[in-house]
Amino acid sequence: MTDQANSAGSGAGSAIRVLLADDEEMIRHGVRLILRYAEGIEVVGEAVDGAEAVRLAAEYRPDVVLLDVRMPVLDGLAAVEPLVALAPAPQVVMLTTFGDEENVTRALRAGATGFLLKDEGPQELIRAVRAAAVGDAVLSPGVTGTVIRRMLSGGGATDPGSRVAGLTGREREVLVMLGEGLSNPQIGKRLGIGVGTVKTHVRSILEKTGCSGRVQAALLAHQAGLMG
Repeated sequence: MTDQANSAGSGAGSAIRVLLADDEEMIRHGVRLILRYAEGIEVVGEAVDGAEAVRLAAEYRPDVVLLDVRMPVLDGLAAVEPLVALAPAPQVVMLTTFGDEENVTRALRAGATGFLLKDEGPQELIRAVRAAAVGDAVLSPGVTGTVIRRMLSGGGATDPGSRVAGLTGREREVLVMLGEGLSNPQIGKRLGIGVGTVKTHVRSILEKTGCSGRVQAALLAHQAGLMG
């Protein structure tokens, strides 16, 4: 759609590539205008439903997908799993309203990086895109508490203690910091290690625990009683 052809071939180098998916044209237009003037961010495509989002993500390989929860044909909830199954997988940030906590909880369980309220300001949107691009969780503070409580109360099929049993001591330290909501640079500073090393630990934690993303890992830290 708008800007797809030009953006996909622009060769912006290290720019964060973003795909927008929302069936409301005004929402897409507003988000596109905000991101267009943000340094180091490039909108590579726009989708009007989840099915188109998956197709365009496979074609344009965005770093971040901003995905509306409620869309026709294939909604955002159903689109999360095929998006995170792509190789390389984009970071998926759900665009939501205050009434969507239950749906967003389902999306986070499916592997979304986090969620952003549609009425957040321009700087928060830009910050969220940049945070997601480096693998940090994106959680709007207005509904974070509600969503976390809902996810924690939902339990799981596997005992949390057994899921973290195979972690090394350093991996447990990193998992606790994920539970605190720290970013990779913040974790690295606290532990005195490089961001690349932090990413390696996070990747290992996700593989060993079966978590599909940082949000699930953070919740697991709480469920396993690691937060003190």
